Amino acid sequence: MTHIPPLSPRPLSHVRRRVLTTAQLRGQGVTGADATERCRPGGPWQRILPGVFLLHPGPPTAEERLHAALLYAARSPAPARAVHIPVQPGSEEPHAAQPYADALITGPAALALHGFTSAAPLLSLDTIDVLVPRMRRLRSTGCVRIVRTPALPAPAFVTGVPVAAVPRALADAVAELTDAGAVLRLLTEAVRGGHCEPASIVAELTAARLLGRPQVVDAVDSLKAEGRAIAETRLYRMVHEHGLPDPLWNVDLRLPGGPHLGGLDAYWPEQAVAVELDTRTPRQAADAVWSEYARKREHLERLGITVVHITPRKLCEAMEQQATVVRTALMASNDRDPAAYVVVLPR
Repeated sequence: MTHIPPLSPRPLSHVRRRVLTTAQLRGQGVTGADATERCRPGGPWQRILPGVFLLHPGPPTAEERLHAALLYAARSPAPARAVHIPVQPGSEEPHAAQPYADALITGPAALALHGFTSAAPLLSLDTIDVLVPRMRRLRSTGCVRIVRTPALPAPAFVTGVPVAAVPRALADAVAELTDAGAVLRLLTEAVRGGHCEPASIVAELTAARLLGRPQVVDAVDSLKAEGRAIAETRLYRMVHEHGLPDPLWNVDLRLPGGPHLGGLDAYWPEQAVAVELDTRTPRQAADAVWSEYARKREHLERLGITVVHITPRKLCEAMEQQATVVRTALMASNDRDPAAYVVVLPR
């Protein structure tokens, strides 16, 4: 058997990586012929993907599969000696972000990394979706499925692994699902778990042209209802945790003997201040839904009623700031002319 010299200039154990590319091995003094020899049956290495080697004979860990997929898809992986692989959970070493040019984990694998309990565990996935720019010359192979996008989004890093943000990862996962129940579970967990707002999910599903699929339509309707319920709960918390006076909740306004003026999520009749949750999706923001919002707001303000629009995202990320906006509107009521008399009815 041909003698294979040890890696140089440094022993590979010092690199603390067990997944390397042909180029990275070459930087450690290992030729292509040497690598091929080590990957013979019974040898110490294995070729896990084209141009990517696993430097032990056993099955790859979930983390090794992720890094192998990224190394295969990345445009120019950094030299092995210059980077550190994230360590296994439970290790005392800190995670270090690994730079992979033009490659992100997306789909079910990304959701698993984001902590979704309704997503399949990493080790059970037959394929790992990797998001790359559309013009990259790559093909799906082995455990890697290439997903193309016109513009690669900014990565989030989970234990040092670059992943797509939850809305994009959801869209890529849903694109491969036919089970309506599975779609609903993923979308519901995204909202209930606080990963993202319904509007951002709907925007990604729209961009991916998935809203016409039957298994997606019902899930999106449930998602919107779920998102509104969560936003209403946060609005209730905002009022009580930040010491605002109790409003009338979920009311309709009418002119005496006149037309319906619209529904409101909270209304302070003495100050003529209203709060309306703005749960429009980005697509709706530019169409008739926004026109209806604007008409209602203009009509109420002509009657002397101040309308504060609050988005679910602002309630989640800046509740105190939104409470200040409402408090300011309530205090300013003393400086305004009295509002027109309206009839308040439960919605």
